[in-house]
Amino acid sequence: MTGEDLKTWVGRYLPGQITGGDLRLKAVSGDAGFRQYYRVNSEPPLMVAHAPPEHENNEGFVAISLALAEAGIHSPRIYAVDYHAGFILQEDLGDRLYQGQLNEQSAGGLYQKAENILLKIQQMRADETVFPSYNALRLREEMLLFPQWFVERLLGYQLADNEMEMLDRLFSQLIARALEQPRVVVHRDFHSRNLLDLPGEDVGVIDFQDAVIGPCTYDLVSLLRDCYVRWPDPLVRERVGAFYRQSLAAGLLQKGIDEQRYRHWFDLMGLQRHIKVLGIFARLYLRDGKSGYLNDLPLVLRYTLEVARSHNETVGFYDWFESVLEPLLPEQSWYRDWRQAGQS
Repeated sequence: MTGEDLKTWVGRYLPGQITGGDLRLKAVSGDAGFRQYYRVNSEPPLMVAHAPPEHENNEGFVAISLALAEAGIHSPRIYAVDYHAGFILQEDLGDRLYQGQLNEQSAGGLYQKAENILLKIQQMRADETVFPSYNALRLREEMLLFPQWFVERLLGYQLADNEMEMLDRLFSQLIARALEQPRVVVHRDFHSRNLLDLPGEDVGVIDFQDAVIGPCTYDLVSLLRDCYVRWPDPLVRERVGAFYRQSLAAGLLQKGIDEQRYRHWFDLMGLQRHIKVLGIFARLYLRDGKSGYLNDLPLVLRYTLEVARSHNETVGFYDWFESVLEPLLPEQSWYRDWRQAGQS
């Protein structure tokens, strides 16, 4: 694929008018995947993605986009697709990402808007022809990225058999807690880099191609224990309680599920996610050369270890990490004390 191929294709399907003369494409920094995004100088504002079909499931992306739109979720409208080339022409929702808009004054309103959208996502029909199942195999495969990429490849520590057995027991516990939760549509990356602050009560939702049917607390923990933004624990606990009550009122939870159980699910779902992310961020650096993600590791470590030490069934993992892995961390160029990570 050349830039001219993409430009020619965009010109063929452009639904609006070119602004400022000739058609131009301006590269935009993309997500952690293989997609490359370009802004188009058009009215209405458009963006084109090159998503190589050998790496990206573009049919699934379009199906999920249509399902979100049908549910009233403002994901980018799709105007044209070339599945063979991996070209997707879509609405440009702008650049007001939550990450750049969040501060102590704006956080309450922005999170309320996001949680309202999350409720709508969780009330969507869990269509298994559109959304794959977030099953035990997938959950375990994700966590196995931690020993492979974070422990052995990044830290250079070779795990013994008994240590792998300890991790396997931990992973089984986290999987069990995930699978006992009510199953809903899960975005899987519902956080400040994938949400846009749009006018009024509207929220733009992007990077949804990995959506699944899975545990009800997954997206909430992605939002409130964001790998890129940290809020004080009392604020997080308050918002978890409020969302629990909203979910109960919306019929997403059975009345027998009390708030304490929901909070326990939230914590351990976050532990599963953050263990996975430690592996993913290490892989993004070591395999893909994306060193920027190393700077986010201390905050992810903080989430991981704070939760692990606060629950009886996971404190063994914390003790092992503290005695075996923590002494290796200061050798890493990216390391900052995880106990202060995310604090301004």
